[in-house]
Amino acid sequence: MMKIKLTKYILLLFSLLSFHSIASDGKLIGTAGLSQVEGAGGGGLVPWAILSGYDSQDEISVSAALSQADLKDYRLNVQAISASFYDQVELSIAQQRFDLLSLGGEIKMNIFGAKYKVFGDAVYSPMGQISVGLQHKALEDKAVANLLGAEGTSGTDFYVAMSKIHLGAIAGYNAVWNVTARATKANEMGLLGFGSNNQNSYELMLEASAGVLFSRHFAVGVEYRQKPDNLGLGEDDWFDFFATYIPSKSVSFTAAWTELGTIAGAEGQSGLYLSINGHF
Repeated sequence: MMKIKLTKYILLLFSLLSFHSIASDGKLIGTAGLSQVEGAGGGGLVPWAILSGYDSQDEISVSAALSQADLKDYRLNVQAISASFYDQVELSIAQQRFDLLSLGGEIKMNIFGAKYKVFGDAVYSPMGQISVGLQHKALEDKAVANLLGAEGTSGTDFYVAMSKIHLGAIAGYNAVWNVTARATKANEMGLLGFGSNNQNSYELMLEASAGVLFSRHFAVGVEYRQKPDNLGLGEDDWFDFFATYIPSKSVSFTAAWTELGTIAGAEGQSGLYLSINGHF
């Protein structure tokens, strides 16, 4: 099958945006979320109901991010770009490069995402905001997935997310939480393929994030992501503890300590995650 070049879709996204005015002044600073490791607006590990960018109902915003997680035996690099249209629809593109530091080699995967805000507003609605989304993932490097017994090398995740920001909720500081339910067949997000000969059905996984904004420019929090173990390799749930600095609506910086457990049979995969996120 012919490989699809990621740059083709990035150029297409920018060409669509060229027909519209772009703005990023519609939301309160610190309420746009980050770019998560699969390209969607959210935290680092979890897609949130919040759309990427600061656009209001008559604006479009574009976000771009570079992220890296350095683990004991692996390194994950992510390049992502997303666009939020009129605070209603989000489209995203990401490429993951998973370096096998101990074994040598790398695995690349392209991810194409879409998210739709069903109703609500994360700040002003009493019940928060609810969005639905999907992430279609396709491996460029299929040898490892096939070797481990994955049933497929491409697949699509579907999710429902609810986000809420409580103004002044904790000692006068703003608090944010998100809960996501994801239907997936992905092994290690899809980097090790999808499903297996013994288990090739969708499973429902829960994901969650919570944080406190100690000012308009600084937030800390935690995340949790449940994951299936289709290949029987002891795939663990993921955790992280993050801190984000938001000097302006144009840029944010995130550092996190990640606890990812066992990956492809290699135990103790923890390490530092760094990300820079820009909004235009």
